[in-house]
Amino acid sequence: MDRTPTMPRLPATAKRDSVPRRSARRDGVPRRAAQPGSFPRRAARFLLRGPATLTSPVARWAVTLLAVAGAALLAWSGVIHLQLWSDGYRGISVIGPLFLLQGIASIVLAGALAAFRRLVLLAAGAILAAATAAGLLLSAGIGLFGYVESLAVPYAQTSLVVEFTSAAVLAAAAAIVLAGPLLGRRS
Repeated sequence: MDRTPTMPRLPATAKRDSVPRRSARRDGVPRRAAQPGSFPRRAARFLLRGPATLTSPVARWAVTLLAVAGAALLAWSGVIHLQLWSDGYRGISVIGPLFLLQGIASIVLAGALAAFRRLVLLAAGAILAAATAAGLLLSAGIGLFGYVESLAVPYAQTSLVVEFTSAAVLAAAAAIVLAGPLLGRRS
């Protein structure tokens, strides 16, 4: 005979909210957080959102166009860095490998962005572009890894414009994807 205590059944007319619920286990951890895999699953679902999750066709088109434009600018930045690496930056101890890494990473990320247009890729592209531009400004101002750059060198101004524009365009696309659920509630 099973002697486990059971919760009394509520009549069908009773409100569920009137019954006090235990929101936490005895150790103080909320029940929702205690489920294995719930946070990683929600975080992955959040980061993998793309334009298809948006209800507005205008917002979907805007994210798609901004993502493709940002990917093109990011690829341009990568090509600039690969060109500079092959023109002589490869001989600089730390900066040379970073130019090669930035060039390859930008082109790979641009391809992934154009193909998939997910929030995590939009954010990564914006961060990569802004960090690259900030690295150039830092190198021109106080130096970076013992190397001081000048903004008068070939491609410096072009690189800054391309990278800051890419960061802004990709951040705008990410903001639209983030605001999508909020915009859908208003209608």
